[in-house]
Amino acid sequence: QKIKATFVYVTHDQTEAMTLGDRIVIMKDGVIQQVGTPQQLFDHPINEFVAGFIGMPQMNFYSGELLKNEAGKYCVKLDNAVMEVSEEKQALLAEKNVQPQPITVGVRPEHISLGGESGKTIEGIVDVSEMMGSAIHLHVNACGKDSIIIVPTLDLNGRTFKIGDKIDFTFGGNVMHIFGRESHQNLEY
Repeated sequence: QKIKATFVYVTHDQTEAMTLGDRIVIMKDGVIQQVGTPQQLFDHPINEFVAGFIGMPQMNFYSGELLKNEAGKYCVKLDNAVMEVSEEKQALLAEKNVQPQPITVGVRPEHISLGGESGKTIEGIVDVSEMMGSAIHLHVNACGKDSIIIVPTLDLNGRTFKIGDKIDFTFGGNVMHIFGRESHQNLEY
């Protein structure tokens, strides 16, 4: 930036790309998947590959169903939990006339909250609890998948976790990424 020159830096390290790049090109097998700023790629990944590549720890992925409720609102069903999609995502999905279908839901570890309303939570079993200082990284088996949940220690009020503990967790409809199960593409695009 100081010398006002453009340069191309090739790396396989997403952390380097996120911290050094103004714009990032993500490729898979020689094919460009997405181009954007680090924040654009993090917030709006075009497909599961980009979503899983950007961010540390990696995004969690769950198999589910995209449904419409009686009011015609899009909902996501994961195990016994049914979560309504945010208004912004409702509009994007409706504009594209997305039909109910099998999906993969992606959610970042830091966007998951413990607890939640009955019928809107997912149950998990703690496999590992890692104290990281300002947060605890919980490695959890949920929906038949290994997941990571980042819980700020300020939110714990002295609560601790041990292997085998059952926990309930949820996430908002604004932070879930909805991918077609077969296409692996973000249904917002």
